[in-house]
Amino acid sequence: MKNKIITIGVFALFTVGNMNAQKKPYLDKNKTIEQRIDLLLPLMTLEEKVGQMNQYNGFWDVTGPAPKGGTAELKYEHLRKGWVGSMLTVRGVKEVKAVQKIALEETRLGIPLIIGFDVIHGYKTLSPIPLAEAASWDLEAIKKSAAIAADEASASGINWTFGPNVDVANDARWGRVMEGAGEDPYLGSKIAIARVHGFQGESIADLAKVNTIAACAKHFAAYGYVEAGLEYNIVDISNSKLYNSVLPPFEATVQAGVRTFMNSFNTLNGVPATGNVFLQRDILKGKWKFDGFVISDYASIREMIAHGYAKDEADATAKAVIAGSDMDMESYLYVAKLVALVKEGKVKEALVDDAVRRILRVKLELGLFDDPYKYCDEKREKAVVGSKANNDGVLDMAKKSIVLLKNNKNLLPLKKSGQKIALIGALANDKNSPLGSWRIAADDNTAVSVLEGMQQYKDNQLTFEKGVDLLSQKATFLTETVFNTTDKSGFEAAKTAAKNADVVVMVLGEYGFQSGEGRSRTDLNLPGLQQELLEEIYQVNPNIVLVLNNGRPLSIPWAAENVPAIVEAWQLGTQTGNAVAQVLYGDYNPSGKLPMSFPRNVGQVPIYYNKYSTGRPIDSDKNVFWSHYMDVEKTPQFPFGFGLSYTTFDYKNLKINKSAFSKGENVQVSVEVTNSGNYDGKEVVQLYIHDEFASIVRPIKELKGFELVNLKKGETKTVTFTLTEKELGFYDNEGNYLVEPGTFKIMVGGSSDKGLESGFELK
Repeated sequence: MKNKIITIGVFALFTVGNMNAQKKPYLDKNKTIEQRIDLLLPLMTLEEKVGQMNQYNGFWDVTGPAPKGGTAELKYEHLRKGWVGSMLTVRGVKEVKAVQKIALEETRLGIPLIIGFDVIHGYKTLSPIPLAEAASWDLEAIKKSAAIAADEASASGINWTFGPNVDVANDARWGRVMEGAGEDPYLGSKIAIARVHGFQGESIADLAKVNTIAACAKHFAAYGYVEAGLEYNIVDISNSKLYNSVLPPFEATVQAGVRTFMNSFNTLNGVPATGNVFLQRDILKGKWKFDGFVISDYASIREMIAHGYAKDEADATAKAVIAGSDMDMESYLYVAKLVALVKEGKVKEALVDDAVRRILRVKLELGLFDDPYKYCDEKREKAVVGSKANNDGVLDMAKKSIVLLKNNKNLLPLKKSGQKIALIGALANDKNSPLGSWRIAADDNTAVSVLEGMQQYKDNQLTFEKGVDLLSQKATFLTETVFNTTDKSGFEAAKTAAKNADVVVMVLGEYGFQSGEGRSRTDLNLPGLQQELLEEIYQVNPNIVLVLNNGRPLSIPWAAENVPAIVEAWQLGTQTGNAVAQVLYGDYNPSGKLPMSFPRNVGQVPIYYNKYSTGRPIDSDKNVFWSHYMDVEKTPQFPFGFGLSYTTFDYKNLKINKSAFSKGENVQVSVEVTNSGNYDGKEVVQLYIHDEFASIVRPIKELKGFELVNLKKGETKTVTFTLTEKELGFYDNEGNYLVEPGTFKIMVGGSSDKGLESGFELK
């Protein structure tokens, strides 16, 4: 009898499925995705099509009563009519299931919602900020970090993240450098691919899995070059910079299968990116053949009016759709204006159909039509979010992200017994700041503090003093961060602790909400009273290990000259304290390398390694008429690619397989790397090229290969790189890719500022 009941149940489900497929043929799983879209589009009214192009932010307690009054009631009614294609910031299985149920059961066609969220460097269990992850140069670790984020987000009902940020940026004043991979397009492209595959899986077919989510490449394009590092500012760059620095990471994400793009707030060539036909139609959907969809950044369609590009709401709507912006995030304009524009003949319905097809394609690829509640499993949510495996994963990522900038006096690694250690700095005992700025799903006070991490090593005498409060009032995601600039009441206690210690560990830097969106700075020094505290502690005990917590490169010239040991620890997420402690005590040998140059002062910014030569690069006549500053060296404090280890690495026998190559031939470059120190360690072996003369001048050096090598002490390995036309060419000012004959210099080493050199000719 039991078996018969099961059989009847299966038959009943099968029958219902067939009935649904007959009533709604686009639900037929036996048809291809494109066939299903072809069946659905003709059934949709113009209003329903436009609704798919409309994304609303979360607007009421979806598990409670229906809202009454204001925009919340309007959005709710639109949702019930099928005029909403996506929801933003609705999270958690209960909430997502409730809002999805409305879309499925109360609308005419039952088209499921795609649920978006800013999963920037984790969901609740947070990895390091993306700039810190880039410092690992470990592509597999970065991919795994994104996969952990996707696992937790998908378990909480989310199926779309607004990441990765692939903006190349070389101006540390811009707060959003923390979201990207730094200043180099080659490294940025490799990391972009890793993050897309981490979020989505290795292929588009993997999107159907329950633990993957759709990724979004942003911000398209050139947002990393906002003038003066000022958030939301204009961008004015050359075509050479656009094609050779800005666009390559974006194109890499398309080749990796990224399913969505987000346009940027800035203008390019005087046209806001949201309304930029050249970017969205010509390059992205034309030249690159991108078949996913483009979403505006938050209200960026409406902001074209403030830019002075659109005269009113209808004009902004028309320009955005015509340019190729497929989905409106929180401008409310598509749903309000687009139907009328189509009926008036001002926007072709074919453009609407194209946008809707793209959106439906991604929803079908995610499997939302076949199983709309696939991301709504409360048991999975409870098991996955905050799991030990995920915490172990982000701890591994955090350790790999730390960069050792200086280690004189052999203060590091710390001894594990018999030392008196003074731990100083408010950030050392902070469980919020290490979570960074984009932590909107994480719970407060969930980071492991540096104090907690160091307390795990119990055979030393550890004394903590905050020294000075960093903030004068509580910081939040939506408000300005206000720093303490007057209260020094903790100085004396900190100085007493330092005086009695063998080693002083000072944790200084930026608060977590001091970098990120809307957090531009004109001063890159240590904020508040931290620099003064550092100098006073140095007077009583110069044996200082400075641990930096920050979201951007800082200007620390005094520390670089005077403090014997400096560790760049960024904002490392949930497992911050454990990662820092394990590096300080030598249980993990730091291997990170800087993905952005650190300036000597803010006057050097923007500063980057892959700069162009001037006509007067050096002082050849012993006078002032050459390219330099009068008051400081023109080199960075710490260059791109730089990072020390507790061991040392020697490079020798740089070889190129021959001296001259014909076009199309591969160039083989090899070098021997030896661990010449006393610890096992990892080295990022970096290869740079310089095209010595070209039809468009090329940078003085460009990263074109890197490999992370594990070496036991005393071990030697030969590292081999292959350079193809993909590495040797460049784009002209019309976007054509050129590989020109000429001579090339090669440099291989552990940083962008030094290495072994050789060269070859390309005929």
